Amino acid sequence: SVHGGHSGSFCGHAVDPLAAVVATYAEQGFEWICLTEHMAPLRHAMIPPEERKDGMDVAAVQKRFTAYFAEARRLQSQWRGRMEILVGFETEGYTGYESEVAELINRHQPEMLVGSVHHIHDLLFDNKIEDYHRAAQISGGIEGLYCDYFDKQLELINRFEPAVVGHFDLIRIHDPDYRERWKVPAVMDRAMRNLDRIGELGLILDLNVRALSKGAEEPYISEPLMAYAIANGIAMTTGDDSHGVASIGKGLAAGVGILEANGGSSNWVKPECNRHRN
Repeated sequence: SVHGGHSGSFCGHAVDPLAAVVATYAEQGFEWICLTEHMAPLRHAMIPPEERKDGMDVAAVQKRFTAYFAEARRLQSQWRGRMEILVGFETEGYTGYESEVAELINRHQPEMLVGSVHHIHDLLFDNKIEDYHRAAQISGGIEGLYCDYFDKQLELINRFEPAVVGHFDLIRIHDPDYRERWKVPAVMDRAMRNLDRIGELGLILDLNVRALSKGAEEPYISEPLMAYAIANGIAMTTGDDSHGVASIGKGLAAGVGILEANGGSSNWVKPECNRHRN
């Protein structure tokens, strides 16, 4: 799993201790996993809603992030020889992310990054549907929102070259008509441009199956985009995006089935360590 291992120890919207999460991956027979906790913001305005509700400030989220790296590395040593653990983190794409991600890379020396965008116009679009619609309004409509998302994603890919690109088309999360967007040239051209860049850089797409357990009919990445990636030899590896023991491995079989039905390979590519830029 290239994306997952969020835990109640270090994430306000996850459950269970990280040690239990890692042990469950081992019980399920994973040969290697990536631990990719969400980055801790360096500005109060971008602290996630759950953490803010718990009264956490920048110092508190940074302290917890440091503790995450210490515990993840302890578990990496503990499981060495039985299950390989790559310790990394998941990025954001809000205003000022470039300097924050660079600072956190230098401070914590992760082995890999999942490059993800969860904000457009600094609105967290994958949580509350009203924030999704507000972001779309600022973008001048739903198609504009998709265009802004893919432009932001390309900027992040070019700046950091993360080993894994997280939930490629997350922007569809609150859009029941998302399949119609793939017919819009301005949207599809950007998506294919980003996939081309991912291919050029040799990055891996997170075949993110968490969408399936949240009621979606297909994982992130949607079939037309998946077909383009497969046709162009872009690597895809499953990510369960687990947020606790119960979600580990969930949806993987269904996601692999969809990938293979589209001609994709389940010879999983492991992220290259320390290939990101800082």
